[in-house]
Amino acid sequence: MVALEGHFQLLLANPFQVKALPGKKTDKRDSYWLAELLAHGLIAGSFVPPEKTRALRDLTRYRVKLSEEMNRIQNRIHKVLEDASIKLDTVVSHILGGTGRSIIEGIIAGKESPHQLAERAQGSLRGKRAQLELALYGRVSDHHRFLLKELLEDLQFVEAKILRLDKTLSSSVDWELVTRLCTIPGVDVITAWTLLAELGSDMRVFANSKKVASWAGLCPGNKESGGKRLSGRTRKGNRWLRRGLCQAAWGASRKKDCFLSAFFQRHKAQQGAQKAIIATAHRLLVIAYCILRDGTTYQERGGDFYDQLNAARTRQRLVERLRRLGVQVTISLPVPPVPSASTSIALAPALPAQALAQSADNLPPPSPPVNKRRPGRPCKCAERHIPCTHHRLPLAPTPLATPPVATP
Repeated sequence: MVALEGHFQLLLANPFQVKALPGKKTDKRDSYWLAELLAHGLIAGSFVPPEKTRALRDLTRYRVKLSEEMNRIQNRIHKVLEDASIKLDTVVSHILGGTGRSIIEGIIAGKESPHQLAERAQGSLRGKRAQLELALYGRVSDHHRFLLKELLEDLQFVEAKILRLDKTLSSSVDWELVTRLCTIPGVDVITAWTLLAELGSDMRVFANSKKVASWAGLCPGNKESGGKRLSGRTRKGNRWLRRGLCQAAWGASRKKDCFLSAFFQRHKAQQGAQKAIIATAHRLLVIAYCILRDGTTYQERGGDFYDQLNAARTRQRLVERLRRLGVQVTISLPVPPVPSASTSIALAPALPAQALAQSADNLPPPSPPVNKRRPGRPCKCAERHIPCTHHRLPLAPTPLATPPVATP
């Protein structure tokens, strides 16, 4: 197909939709059948992205495989520590963070004293050194040290490959599109890369958002016979896009005062968490499609969007629920004050233009903005050589291989 690209008009068809009848299938009959379907215009072509998007797909999909391999190595390290009776995960939330790696390196170096290993704690874990000592009492043998050394080298090797891949990805994407996609709750830089790699940047290839959801496999199935709906399972689609959007949906479901979080909770109460995640991922895909198609950014509706649709009904429902619990409820709505005719309003005298100019000159100069990090682990944007979007205020431009991105 690559050799014919650019010389002919290629049409990629789904084999499930053009397969021949059972018992009459040969290569010669297949060619006749395909030619007849094409002559009558009965072959629906599949989406084939351009070459640049296909190259970006290879990078993002390879990064997923490397991330899965890194998780497998981390699980093996955890298994070796458990086999040595070291319960590091009972105190440290991430055993391969700064403190965890320092302790593992101490074990590999031959340190056996729990007190010496606990002294390697960093940050807030310095206050939990007594608990670390109890968790580090174990039976570490040379076999365990050898396995930990080999696994830690494998982990560092995979992490270095991921960092090199991130640098390549950061120089291959349109950062304006990435910035607009990152305004969606739950969507980070990695998810934005996945969206651009799987969907592309030109949304004219899809008729509407419903076609995108169907192609991605994030819409309910349609199986009905005899007036009875048999199944609503989602169809097979782009599993790479589905995976990234479901992860983003879990992140958006935990955000406070957010429309997508309220959307998830609303569907979770009716259908369960798994179906609610698929519905939230479908909504994320529709939002991303509209952003890429219209060149806009995400507009937040607020976590009380559904409550404000019919405020009186919501208020009455909550009152009835409290009354069923035996609580006497009295509602008093705030009444805006109405000024009377006798009310007099005193207005300050207007200052002349010269006085206003003098007062403006005497104002102190505005203080420069201070970058404040949100609490939590430090980001890895500097290691990946990508513009950092984790600050509340925009950072000063830094010399990067890619152009700086303005915080939305």
